[in-house]
Amino acid sequence: MRIFLAFLAALLIGGPVSAERIKDLGAFQGLRQNQLTGYGIVVGLAGTGDDSLEYATQAMKGVASRFGVTIPPGVNPSLKNAAAVMITAELPPFAKPGQRLDVTVSALGKAKSLRGGTLLMAPLRGADGQIYAMAQGNLAVGGLGVDAADGSKLSVNIPSAGRIPGGASVERAVDAGFAQATQLQFNLSEADLTTVRRVADAINKEMGTPVARATDAVTVAIDAPAGAEVRTALMSRIENLLVDPAEAPARIVVNARTGTVVINGAVRIAPAAVSHGKLTVRIDEKPRVVQPAPFSKGETALEPSSQIDVEEKGSPMFNFRPGASLADIVKAVNAIGASPSDLVAILEALKQAGALKAELEIL
Repeated sequence: MRIFLAFLAALLIGGPVSAERIKDLGAFQGLRQNQLTGYGIVVGLAGTGDDSLEYATQAMKGVASRFGVTIPPGVNPSLKNAAAVMITAELPPFAKPGQRLDVTVSALGKAKSLRGGTLLMAPLRGADGQIYAMAQGNLAVGGLGVDAADGSKLSVNIPSAGRIPGGASVERAVDAGFAQATQLQFNLSEADLTTVRRVADAINKEMGTPVARATDAVTVAIDAPAGAEVRTALMSRIENLLVDPAEAPARIVVNARTGTVVINGAVRIAPAAVSHGKLTVRIDEKPRVVQPAPFSKGETALEPSSQIDVEEKGSPMFNFRPGASLADIVKAVNAIGASPSDLVAILEALKQAGALKAELEIL
């Protein structure tokens, strides 16, 4: 605990905020990845498929019909060597037809393993329902599942999901729209009024004219001449400019499940005195065997005997001076040897007392 907090203090208060590239603070509007999803069939499995799963059976009948094979009504093929799957991929900005995408294939039903399977050609659609890519190929599965005759099972990682590197080809390009828009819009990853103003100032300084305006806590609107080639060069020039981002708001994040406490360097504490101690109650049961006197016709009995001990570990009271920083908090906590759970209790009490000048977030 002490080593962790000391390292945290050195990390967070070791120096001022350094300049960052604008490209690391956000992205231009329209230049984003698009999620693609699809439904397909994986064949060639070694008896680890969906068996008679209804939607897998229907899909297999549809695949067979495309090749002129008609399965009689009422006949359901055994599909232990096939599985219904969902396919996901991400279409990067400016992707052009013919480019390859990596796809992830996950079993939709009760398939035990997709190892050794081959995905049949399946369309990948965007949020608008249009087909943007086609996927097909052999799966690379990192998981392993084995079943024994006596019912015992062994599973390593997740055998019901796999990937196909370069398993999809782009069929339709997405128009980013930045070339026809009236302005370029740069959006910060995190809203901050100071940072967005500094980004606009840096762009205006570089351009020599007031072409950038901070419209809100996230967006910088940039006047730019029309034309994809001109705007691409301008965006490249802007995203490499250096900006000093504003210091993050004072915040303490507590993960109650793991006991992890993270305190950033902006946290300050008003004058406060804290006393912390632990009360331990210990109950020992030591029953005694009572033997009757000779020839008394009595019975051996068990007599309960309890011993209760109460121990209170006192800790010295420590005082925070006005404007105490992270280093002062770490020093005080180390002095009393508080555990992560104790630290959470102290921080919550300081927040309730109005002495903690920070946002306390409990995960």
